[in-house]
Amino acid sequence: MDSEQRRKRKRINRALYSPQHYFSVRSILLCFGFVTFLYFLSDRIPINSSAFRPVLVVSSLSLLSLSSTNSIQNYRDDILSPSKLKIEDRVLFPDHILLMVLNRNLGIKKSEELECVYYETFLNKYINNSSDEIVSVKRIVLSVDDNDEFRSIVRCPLPPVNYSAAVNLQRRGRISMNLGPLQSNQTVHSWEMVAYAATLDGDTAVVFVKGLNLRPDRRSNPNQFSCHFGLERDGRFVVTTKAITAAQEVVRCSLPRSIRRNPNKAQGIRVTIGMNPYVHTKAHEHKLVPSVAKIFNSKSEEQEKKKSKGKYELCVCTMMWNQASSLREWIIYHAWLGIERWFIYDNNSDDGIKEVVEELELEDYNVSRHVWPWIKTQEAGFSHCALRARDECNWVGFMDVDEFFYFPFPTTRHQRFRKLGFPGHNSLRTLVANFSSSTVGEIRTACHSFGPSGLSTPPSQGVTAGYTCRLQSPERHKSIVRPDALDATLLNVVHHFHLRKGFKYLNMPQSTAVINHYKYQVWEAFRAKFFRRVATYVADWQESQNEGSRDRAPGLGTEAIEPPNWRLQFCDVWDTRLRDFVLANLVDPATGLLPWERSLL
Repeated sequence: MDSEQRRKRKRINRALYSPQHYFSVRSILLCFGFVTFLYFLSDRIPINSSAFRPVLVVSSLSLLSLSSTNSIQNYRDDILSPSKLKIEDRVLFPDHILLMVLNRNLGIKKSEELECVYYETFLNKYINNSSDEIVSVKRIVLSVDDNDEFRSIVRCPLPPVNYSAAVNLQRRGRISMNLGPLQSNQTVHSWEMVAYAATLDGDTAVVFVKGLNLRPDRRSNPNQFSCHFGLERDGRFVVTTKAITAAQEVVRCSLPRSIRRNPNKAQGIRVTIGMNPYVHTKAHEHKLVPSVAKIFNSKSEEQEKKKSKGKYELCVCTMMWNQASSLREWIIYHAWLGIERWFIYDNNSDDGIKEVVEELELEDYNVSRHVWPWIKTQEAGFSHCALRARDECNWVGFMDVDEFFYFPFPTTRHQRFRKLGFPGHNSLRTLVANFSSSTVGEIRTACHSFGPSGLSTPPSQGVTAGYTCRLQSPERHKSIVRPDALDATLLNVVHHFHLRKGFKYLNMPQSTAVINHYKYQVWEAFRAKFFRRVATYVADWQESQNEGSRDRAPGLGTEAIEPPNWRLQFCDVWDTRLRDFVLANLVDPATGLLPWERSLL
């Protein structure tokens, strides 16, 4: 009997301590503990409240991230008011903050209708669950402009001390809900490292990137780079392709197969560059550059119509900042020489350039303004313009608005150019047209630098008639190129491009053509250059670098202080040839005025 009872107890014990019974008890305990945790958690944080936002905090020192949305978690926007201005991206520049705003949310063309809203640095308050009201200050928006068909750009001043650079927007006169930084994506990209523009070129994507630190005027090994194409819904980059070329700030990659089959799929897709200093690293191991770049095909319906009618023979591309007062003379004069199309890359001007371009268009000058908000990227901007102009133009000149082509009367030494019929109406277009069927891919013309010529105030008749004294020897040169002859890297150093194999450049004899560069104007005009310069690899005037370079003013320091006798400097040779030419050919006989003087009356 005793043995039978012992066997029963053993069977009961085995059942109680079996693995199945053990896991059942453990599961019950875990569930009970989790429910208890949620109960106490809900007592401190109202989970059902819309104020609850999980935030992933990462080091602000990291310049490279998986994507722009991984540095700080995006907040949901669908719970916000439909009238909210949706900010997609922010870029922190040295002197302002650039906001990328969805076009469908903006609906505003005047900066006076918006104000920038800054909040105190909130992270510690938010983590400590502080009940203090979030403090905000407001500043007037600097400017509003179109960027592409998807987004507009809004420029805001830098934040006050102790306020976050994650600035938001508000329509003026509207009462703020004061949700502060909890109401939208708070990512702020540094201009030191960001992919900022992208475009299609055949079966490739061309991406423009700041922060690669590649050597100027040199090809780089593309194996250290890759392109990553993203889906906008979740912000992840899901397709990767190899880089084909890399130089300066421009990386060219092959397109994914799905986009090659249907290029329209690329419109609006975000793209970035993966990079690694070790060239044998696999593409999926590359660290990604933060990106605000979306692929945008700039070909308009008007361009397609023009393509069917044939290309312009000669176009010009320039990049400018606050030189609206010089634009009219520059375009009217060169139109007389035969230039048919102008691409103006506006680098954050605030001097009414948009209105000047609109006036010129009304007078049948074929001028288009392209907003290019990326500071000190002239070389990349010229590469972008070369792609944009290729389908419209046989030849494209790259020059500044203070540079003017001039054709001296040819001498007997240059009979070849005499036969082409210079100088005269459309003479520049005639020149380039005679080389269109040759292996010449670039025409280089020397620049003569003119000084203030004894003046203290800007000349009323414009620079061509006002400045007549220059340095003895030419400085640098500028080029007119065939876009279809350019190297795949689009490599340029502002003054000239690299050409594909099989093409060569031609140095124009100075007795046939020169460029008058009105570089050193009266101090009032020259002083504006101290703010900044547009070229990437040229030091700003305030920086104590390369002070002996020809890109700087000889004898001028790093401060905007007028040197003694500025009006008499840079004057070795009195040269009135272009002034005499302009007054003889372009003055209106009825009024005695040059065509660009009308805007000055």
